[in-house]
Amino acid sequence: MKTKSVGFIGGGRITRIFLKGFANKKVLPGDVKVYEPDAGIFAKLQADFKMVSAADSASGAAKQDLVFLAVHPPVMMETLQAIKNAVTENTIVISLAPKISIGKMASVLVTKKLVRVIPNATSFINKGYNPVSFADDFDKKEKKQVLKFLGKLGITFETEEAKLESYAIVSAMLPTCFWFQWQEIGNIALEAGLSEKEAKKTVYSTMKKALKIYYKSGLTPEQVMNLIPVKPIGENEPEIKNILNSKLLGLYSKIKP
Repeated sequence: MKTKSVGFIGGGRITRIFLKGFANKKVLPGDVKVYEPDAGIFAKLQADFKMVSAADSASGAAKQDLVFLAVHPPVMMETLQAIKNAVTENTIVISLAPKISIGKMASVLVTKKLVRVIPNATSFINKGYNPVSFADDFDKKEKKQVLKFLGKLGITFETEEAKLESYAIVSAMLPTCFWFQWQEIGNIALEAGLSEKEAKKTVYSTMKKALKIYYKSGLTPEQVMNLIPVKPIGENEPEIKNILNSKLLGLYSKIKP
């Protein structure tokens, strides 16, 4: 994508993830500005990404050609108000937040080049799974360019805006439901006598193959789960399912527009 400058409003986790993914592929322009009001957070970001310079305000970052809105939903509308005079008709604005629709963005900003993305943490290693929605009148040629640019972060695909929050729950939130479990199984492996290297290799390799057999074997979920007769936490499955449903669907109800 031919863009001379990129701005990020917010310098937290997702900005770090995106900067890392883009830096891995060497696609960032020389002019990258970040507005982050917390000086400590910005200093850590700049220490890792030397190409980044500080914007003195949200509107300062919004003067770039392409602007990422990396703020949480509760402050999105006030952020849009803060940048509306800096954004021009040629600015591409990409929101990384759920809940706030393209329509709400359009009610404040003059540009029609509006995009929403539900980002995925695995974009850090360019293996993201990032759904994207565009404003209805987004130029087709520029849309292809945006998709190509975002595609450097991993699998990037266009979807209906109404489904973005669904992807936020089942994709963006999915890893955090399992990472701590993988960590604990690794700790158990150490207690059981494996080395750290053996433990990591075992958990990683087994998880990869477990996913493959579940989705690619042609067996039903019940048939796959019946391949292992011993179920150490079988009696706890109803409780775990209830936790997943209550927590994830509860979060979904909070983030959907």
